Amino acid sequence: MPDATPESPAQRLAKIEAEMAHACKLARRAPDSVTLIAVSKTRSADEIRPLLETGHRAYGENRVQEAATKWPQLRKAYPKVHLHLIGQLQSNKADEAVELFDCIHSLDRLSLLTALTKAMAKAGKRVPCFIQVNIGEEEQKGGCAIAELPELIDAAKAEGVEVIGLMCIPPAEVEPAPYFALLAELAARHGLSQLSMGMSDDFPTAIQLGATHIRVGTALFGPRPAG
Repeated sequence: MPDATPESPAQRLAKIEAEMAHACKLARRAPDSVTLIAVSKTRSADEIRPLLETGHRAYGENRVQEAATKWPQLRKAYPKVHLHLIGQLQSNKADEAVELFDCIHSLDRLSLLTALTKAMAKAGKRVPCFIQVNIGEEEQKGGCAIAELPELIDAAKAEGVEVIGLMCIPPAEVEPAPYFALLAELAARHGLSQLSMGMSDDFPTAIQLGATHIRVGTALFGPRPAG
């Protein structure tokens, strides 16, 4: 039996948007209350371009250097792109990150806050940030410890850095709902309205628990080439 015809980027996008709409309906939320960030890390400009052609404009990258190799050229052709940094950020890359990205999801420590404050002042540009929370208290993961969150939020306010919400990556291979619920509770406690949480396997659950930004990669771009 021949293989099924591969889905086009437009078909994959429509499928994800339908799942998002269903999750929003269950949660009694407006469909436009959730931003779909297409995770384009490790994808070439040629792989990204077909999705750009559908009109989708929110993209996420993990590494500053990788993003710098492809997005400046792509943005000349697609100027309304909104680019999100969703991976861990080294303080020495703060200048480049502020120049390149429209939103940073991985503010997680005071030293990075200091670097970003200086970079924003130097660039004359204010980049809104999510604070990444180490929601599962995993040693190998980045993110601010829950106990240190109030201090980091207060420090960001003092520096004039706009913290718009919280971000998390729950522990792998466990039910994510309790972690999403905890992040939502922490955000509400600190008066933050936006939540960056949920990926390809769990974004419907994240939406039902308040996600305003979900991060989806392979489900949008298709399987990675073998080899």
